[in-house]
Amino acid sequence: MRVVVVGATGNVGTALLRALHAEPRVTSLLGIARRLPDRAAEPYRHAGWAAVDVGSEDTDETVVARLADQFGGADAVVHLAWLTQPNRERELLRRTNVEGTRRVAEAVARAGVPHLVVASSVGAYSPVGDDAPRREDWPVRGTPTSHYSVDKAAQERVLDELEAAHPDVVVARLRTALVFQACAAPSIARAFLGPLVPVRLLRRGRLPALPLPAGLRLQAVHADDVADAYRRVVVERAAGAFNVAARDVLHGTDLARIVDHGRLVEMPPGAVRGALAAAYAAHTVPADPGWLDMALSAPVLDAARIRTELGWEPRRTAAEAVEDLLDGMAVGQGMGSAPLRPASPRPPGEWAGPRIPDSMDHYLFGLYLSDHFTGATAGLERLELMTRTSEDTPFYAELAEATEQLRAERELYRDLLAALGVPRRRHRQAAAWLGEKAGRLKLNGRITDRSPMTAVLEAELMRSAVLGKIGGWQTLREHAADVGLDPARLDELIAQARRQIDLFDRYHAWARERAFRTAAWER
Repeated sequence: MRVVVVGATGNVGTALLRALHAEPRVTSLLGIARRLPDRAAEPYRHAGWAAVDVGSEDTDETVVARLADQFGGADAVVHLAWLTQPNRERELLRRTNVEGTRRVAEAVARAGVPHLVVASSVGAYSPVGDDAPRREDWPVRGTPTSHYSVDKAAQERVLDELEAAHPDVVVARLRTALVFQACAAPSIARAFLGPLVPVRLLRRGRLPALPLPAGLRLQAVHADDVADAYRRVVVERAAGAFNVAARDVLHGTDLARIVDHGRLVEMPPGAVRGALAAAYAAHTVPADPGWLDMALSAPVLDAARIRTELGWEPRRTAAEAVEDLLDGMAVGQGMGSAPLRPASPRPPGEWAGPRIPDSMDHYLFGLYLSDHFTGATAGLERLELMTRTSEDTPFYAELAEATEQLRAERELYRDLLAALGVPRRRHRQAAAWLGEKAGRLKLNGRITDRSPMTAVLEAELMRSAVLGKIGGWQTLREHAADVGLDPARLDELIAQARRQIDLFDRYHAWARERAFRTAAWER
C-alpha cells in the first residue's frame, strides 16, 4: 500500500508514522507538511517528504494541483493537518482547517485516490448536559462559542459533500478524545497555557492543590493508540465515523490523584470562564474561553464501533495518557518537527530549570545569549526569503526544512532568555531586522528581477551565520552542567547545524555554476 499523510509532523501524525512504518502492508509512505521535520530523526526518516501548505493564500487550483501531484498512485490519504493557534487570526484558522480540508478532498478526487481518512474530533459534536455516552449518530453541529468546534463541524460538512459528489471515494472520519503523549507536551503547553504558566509545577506532587471548574470531566487517549486506530482504518479501507477514546472517563478527583496528592479545589465554571476571558484579553494566555465552553459541554464518546468492527483496543488508559503528558511537560520533551519542538533543553532529572550560577558573569553571559538570539532573528529573515525564492529549485524542500529548524532554534533561545530572566534587548533585534531588510536592496547587477548572483551571496552569508551559530551551541555545551541544560540536546543542535552547512555548500555549488553564465540560470 502507498499511504500519504497530510500533516505528518504533529502529535497524531508523528505517532501514525511510527505505526505505519511497523505495518508490513504499507510499502510506501509520504509525509506532507507545511514545515518539514528533521528528516534524519525518528520517525520522520522512514517517510518521503513534500512541502505543501494546505492553508496557503495561493489559489485553490494551485494548491489542489500541488496536492494531486503528490497523491498520485496512493491507496489512501490520511488528512491530519489542523491549526489550533493563533486564536486571534480567525481567517487563517478557517482557511487552513476548513478550506484546507476541502482542498485535500478535491485533490483526492482528482488524483483518483480510493480512500480518504480524516481527523475529526469530539469537538465536532453538538453540546450535551449529561454524562451519557454518545455514539457516532449524535449530531455534529459543534459548540457555537468555540472556533475549534465550529470548524470541526464545518469540516464534517465538507466530507459529506465529497461523499455525495464522489461516491467512489471511501471516506472515514475519526472523532477522537483528547490525544496526549509526552513528546507533544511542549506543543500543547504553548497552544493552551502560554509562557507564563509554570508547567514544571504539574509534575506529580508539586502543586498544593488542583483548581478545576466544577463538573469538568475529561476523556483522553494516548497518541499511539490513536495511531493504531488510524492504521486499522487504513489497511481495512473502513468507511464512516469512528469514535476513539480510552474506556475510563476522568473527573476532577481523578485528575487530582494523577498529580499525586488528591487535593481538588472546585471552582464555579462562570468564575473560571470570566478569569480566562480576562487573561485572554490581556494576552497572558493563548486559549480563549471557547475552549472551556467546549470542554464543559462535549459528550462522552462511546467507542464501541471501532472496538467491535476493527478490533481496536487502547493499550493505555486515559489516566496513563495524562500522566505521560505531564511527565513530558516537566522535562520539556519534544521531537524533531516544528509543531513538536522541545522546550528549552533541560537534563531529564533537572526540575529547577536553567539558571546562571554565581560563578558566571550574569551580565556578559546574558548579553552573549541575547546576541545569539538577535543573530537567529536576522538569519531567519534571510533564510525565509531564500526559501520563498527557491521554490523551483532542487533545494526547496531542504531549505524549507532548514527554515523551520532555525525558527525552532530562535524560539529555543527566546525561551531560554525568559527562563534565565535575561532581557532580549529588542533594540538590537530591531537593528538586525532592519539591517537584513536593507541588505535586500543591493541590486547585484539587476534592477527589475532577482539576480542569479544573489543566490551565491545568500549561501555564503548563511554558511557564515551557521558557523557562528555552532559556536553558540558549543559555548552552551561547555557550560551545560553549570547552567542546567541537557548536553545531549545541545550535541543534537550542533550536529544539525553541521548538516545545514552541508546544505548551503551544495546550494552554493549549484548556484555558482549558473550565476555567471549567460542564460544559464534558466537551464
